[in-house]
Amino acid sequence: MKVLDLQCANKHAFEGWFASEQEFQRQLAQDLVQCPFCADARVHKLLSAPRIQRGAAPPSNSPAGPSHSQTPEVSEAGQWLSRMREWVAGSEDVGEHFAREARAMHEGDSPGRAIRGVASAEETRELLSDGILVLPVPPALSEPLH
Repeated sequence: MKVLDLQCANKHAFEGWFASEQEFQRQLAQDLVQCPFCADARVHKLLSAPRIQRGAAPPSNSPAGPSHSQTPEVSEAGQWLSRMREWVAGSEDVGEHFAREARAMHEGDSPGRAIRGVASAEETRELLSDGILVLPVPPALSEPLH
């Protein structure tokens, strides 16, 4: 498995996992590799340091830290985040009208669909107290944390 650090033309950095370099090149040529943030297919590899494992990983109770058996959970979390980004990117941005539109959908006055937008803390509390399920999400960072 090859893990590549990638970046789209909009400067979003992300990771891609591929069976081989050839598989990455094949998918890239067919525009199958897309940015999980903006769906841009103009993607290129970034320089990255390789991870080289020299023998077995230390046991999880060793002073060297946990074993690499935790990688599947991290991978699952990354996959979940990627799916969440895709869902959000495919939702309708209703901007400042989020609270009003969410309430209209809940009451059946507007067709149900995936929406995103902006709501104040008070509007969010009111929606939740009325049984309207919303997921407050902090705004995207302009730069990666790492």
